[in-house]
Amino acid sequence: MFEMLNWLLMILPFALWGTAMAAMTPLVQSGGPETVAFLRLLPAGLIVVLTVFILKRPLKIDKEDFGWFVVFTLVDATIFQFLLARGLIETGAGLGSVFIDSQPLMVAVLARSLFGDKINPFGWSGLMLGLVGIVCLGVSPDMLRHWLLMGDPVLGGSLFGHGQGWMLGAAIAMALGTVLIRFTCKRSDPVAVTGWHMIFGSIPLFIWHLFDQKWPLIPDWSGIQWGLMTYASLFGSALAYGLFFWFANRKELTSFTALAFLTPVFALVAGGIWLEERLEPLQWVGVVFVLASVVLVSQRNRLWNPFDNFHKDLDEELSK
Repeated sequence: MFEMLNWLLMILPFALWGTAMAAMTPLVQSGGPETVAFLRLLPAGLIVVLTVFILKRPLKIDKEDFGWFVVFTLVDATIFQFLLARGLIETGAGLGSVFIDSQPLMVAVLARSLFGDKINPFGWSGLMLGLVGIVCLGVSPDMLRHWLLMGDPVLGGSLFGHGQGWMLGAAIAMALGTVLIRFTCKRSDPVAVTGWHMIFGSIPLFIWHLFDQKWPLIPDWSGIQWGLMTYASLFGSALAYGLFFWFANRKELTSFTALAFLTPVFALVAGGIWLEERLEPLQWVGVVFVLASVVLVSQRNRLWNPFDNFHKDLDEELSK
């Protein structure tokens, strides 16, 4: 029972992120990416910090962690949230979330290099399958036909256009942030760090918005739209990021972040219901590949252990 509850809590951040992407998509069209990113970060950060205070957990960022905290804040809060919001203008919730959640591929390589996380053949196969899925989702069928079948060149075509480039940039920022949290929380509480990095990360976005004349200073949103913004901030940020970085600081990174491949499922369902978003057949193939990669990466040790046990038994027989 406890193990099941633990898995549900591990999956919850990705479910909240997926639905939050659908909630944010119509907001960036009228409010602008800096506004949505700022409004998502600041209230969430204040709530997380208040929760830490109520629970009497350490609030202070240790001075030895402060340098890493500044880098983590700029990368994971300011840069990531802006790139995410900017990409949503063109990609939509479902497709955008799939690109964002290519970050486990990057985390796996970084975690292998920095922390020695093991990636056996099943894990690498899953990561490569996820990468193929991302290509199917982001590259047009005509361009793939040109690459694979030597078809006619695609005039005016571009790799990962229509906002996908912004989303891939966001995925890189999120992957770096997932790794940086371990350096930032050597002496500081990870939940407190999450709250403070949201608060301070929102400040550059707010200043940028003040000087950006393209978008209104205060969005002219309806009550429903402000409700969507509240959901994206309180649930899609405060609760989701608090749980994510708490687990990221304690769990084996490759397996945990591979669960991010589940986020598109929730985003696609929410986007299909709320926003009537639809994917092309090739993109659905990509979704299947991406989801299959979740199973291979998250269960790689369980899948590989029978082979290890077989080799162990074989060695014991040969040594007799």
